[in-house]
Amino acid sequence: MGTETGRRFMPITRRGFLTTAGLGAAAVGLAPAISAPFISRAYAQTKTLTIVQWSHFVPAFDKWFDKFAEDWGHKNGTTVTVDHIPEQDIAARAAAEVAAQSGHDLFMWNGAGGPHLYRRYLTDMTNLVDYAQKKYGKVSVIGRQIAYNEDNKTWSAYPDYYINNPGMYRKDLWDEIGMTPDTWEDILKAGPKLKKLGHPAGLSFSHGNDPNLQWRGLLWSYGASVQDESGKHVTLDSKEAVEAVKMAVALYKEAFTPQVLSWDDASDNKYIDSGVGSFIINPISAYRSAQQINPELADKIYLWKCPQGPAHRLIGAASNAYGIWKFANNKEAGLDFLKYYADNWIEAFKAATGYNMPLYANIVPKPMPILSNDPTSHPPTKLAITETSDEWCAVAGWPGPAWAATDEVYNNFILCDMMTKAALGQMTPEEAVKWATNETKLIFKKWEV
Repeated sequence: MGTETGRRFMPITRRGFLTTAGLGAAAVGLAPAISAPFISRAYAQTKTLTIVQWSHFVPAFDKWFDKFAEDWGHKNGTTVTVDHIPEQDIAARAAAEVAAQSGHDLFMWNGAGGPHLYRRYLTDMTNLVDYAQKKYGKVSVIGRQIAYNEDNKTWSAYPDYYINNPGMYRKDLWDEIGMTPDTWEDILKAGPKLKKLGHPAGLSFSHGNDPNLQWRGLLWSYGASVQDESGKHVTLDSKEAVEAVKMAVALYKEAFTPQVLSWDDASDNKYIDSGVGSFIINPISAYRSAQQINPELADKIYLWKCPQGPAHRLIGAASNAYGIWKFANNKEAGLDFLKYYADNWIEAFKAATGYNMPLYANIVPKPMPILSNDPTSHPPTKLAITETSDEWCAVAGWPGPAWAATDEVYNNFILCDMMTKAALGQMTPEEAVKWATNETKLIFKKWEV
């Protein structure tokens, strides 16, 4: 059959996505598991498969995926449609499909919480995850956070990959001031010197995946967190959180470009690729784009682990998972496609040039191809540090389980707004932490079982 791939949607607002979807505490209920054999077959009636996912920051991956889906469709007599949307529109798109009880067969979440929020609307993926774990090894802690339900030991979605966030810096500029960006204190101390050279650092203070992940990392590194290990208690109101907010304020005033207040998730990429930025925290897509735009500049950009704090070296990772709606037209095709995709995941890893990080223990051998020895990088081991990122990355629920409440706190940008209110002087750090704690408690109360 013919295929239609690579469609791109215009942006839509994500405002009120929970209200639009009519979600509430009842969303923690689980629908009966749907079991389907993972074999190719002549699918009933329409023979179509529709997929929606974010527009990848490594464009070559989208091209590979679209062709991969097209080839699978030809082999299985199925018309496959792949729609790419801006990552900031994912939450609103999911809400709209749930409200309409109609949409794509396969829905991918990137960063923005979804599988836990929408579990009552999603097909149980436990059989598929069990298949992948038996063949490719146990799912990592990060992978479990993405889509595993601790309460009843099921999977609401298929964990695909995570996106790490290493520190990315201009080595030549940091060498000039005789420093390296190993800790948050290093960045703060180096900030005025780099500003004087005309090369400020920058982390976003707006709404997006980047600030959601970066500011969680700062909190965690100071020993603060949104919830405890049980996931039952909000722990944000702490002296450690206040100290983390004070650091964010100091970084904004002393080390960052003022442009960070209006950045989106592509702005930091463009900033370091412009030759002005001296430090960002970002996936390797920023480095990959620099290689395309200005290879000489790319040779000066180096990567290191996320900054160390007083308590931890930890940063947020963007989670990526595929769900299949209960109202999907072709659940069986979705399950079969994902099984085939899992069996060819090493090719996906290569197509993303090491951007998509594995969640199954043995699905990519170590040393990892590309990251351990990248012939396009100088030196070729420049990206090797990212192989260890599962040791210094976590997702929104850390140190407890991710669940609907932590996903909603993420999607409502509570921590981003906490940092911004303090940085702009609208609240003191103490007031900002108390405000964010109150907002978080309201969300947790809504989702209590």
